[in-house]
Amino acid sequence: MAKRSSICPKVLLLLLVFFTPFQLSFFHGKSSEFELEDEAWLDEKDDEVNMVQSGHDSLGSSCEFSDGKWVYDLSYPLYDSSCPYLSTPVTCQKNGRPDSDYEKWRWKPHGCSIPRFDALHFLGRMRRKRIMLVGDSIMRNQWESLVCLVQGVIPTGRKTVTYDGPSMAFHALDFETSIEFCWAPFLVELKKGPQNKRILHLDLIEENAKYWRGADVLVYDSAHWWTHSDKWSSWDYYMEANTVLRSMNPMVAYQKGLTTWAKWVDLNLDPHKTRVIFRSVSPRHNRQNGWKCYNQKQPLEFFSHQLHVPEQMVVLKGVLKGMRFPVYLQDITMMSALRKDGHPSVYTRAMDQEQKQHPRDFTSDCSHWCLPGVPDAWNEMLSALLQV
Repeated sequence: MAKRSSICPKVLLLLLVFFTPFQLSFFHGKSSEFELEDEAWLDEKDDEVNMVQSGHDSLGSSCEFSDGKWVYDLSYPLYDSSCPYLSTPVTCQKNGRPDSDYEKWRWKPHGCSIPRFDALHFLGRMRRKRIMLVGDSIMRNQWESLVCLVQGVIPTGRKTVTYDGPSMAFHALDFETSIEFCWAPFLVELKKGPQNKRILHLDLIEENAKYWRGADVLVYDSAHWWTHSDKWSSWDYYMEANTVLRSMNPMVAYQKGLTTWAKWVDLNLDPHKTRVIFRSVSPRHNRQNGWKCYNQKQPLEFFSHQLHVPEQMVVLKGVLKGMRFPVYLQDITMMSALRKDGHPSVYTRAMDQEQKQHPRDFTSDCSHWCLPGVPDAWNEMLSALLQV
């Protein structure tokens, strides 16, 4: 072989009102077409993406996990696309993707290593704990990865999934461990107002946050939905206190929403009982109308120019630095930006032979990730962070 380079009814009604068809179907594990946005994550600017933490060295790690390279490893993947907890749009092999090398790359930081994911060891460390991942469909992508990484070592009758409003939980019964996902793409509240107008409340969070209470580990993300174009915007108005606004700079709104989240964390969580991690924005390769990732079979080895820091990252770092609670920023942006080969592209649903002859008749998803795939590396990093 050639050498390679190294829900309750009320919540359901809100979902139907607020979410686009794919976003809702991905939450429930069904396939559908969905929107794409053309955002240039790679730009010729001199900024660097650095891993930062708020206030304190919360996890005590001396390794910069985000600085490294992808290494081809035939011992990967750690599970296959037959995992029963995967949504159809990310099971690229089952959907007919002809290549599989994208499953075999592991992330190797410079100067240290990330241990191979050990499901029994992870479950042992997380015994009697709740791990909750909070965010959008990319976080759902990561949740499915984490569940598939652990479920293979648990007997069939000793695992189950439960649902509670916008959250779902995988339970490893013998370990009394739950791995949960809570749908909250803005973290703050999106509500229906007069005349069915959708109002994004920049200073309200409790209707979402009530599901987060009691978790031992909280992993957040919130970025993509704040930058949706007018065509795909999920709100009609912003609201802060008693002020209603039709428009606002998206990054100003993002900063306000994150500040509301930060205040909730500072006031409601105990750092001796709860670990909080904020995962950085997952890059999309949506140039060329979504065809940037089609038929890509290998990671980029390096960037011809430095990775431009997304505006969301700049805002997020500023909010985290102002917090009292020690929140760890898990930076997966640069490492994932190298993986334009890892997206589903047209393989978000099974195609017959005739359809396979005309793949460009289908929407190409360069936002989410095939599983097994890139989010498995995020979770190996998460596991390493939680060992400290």
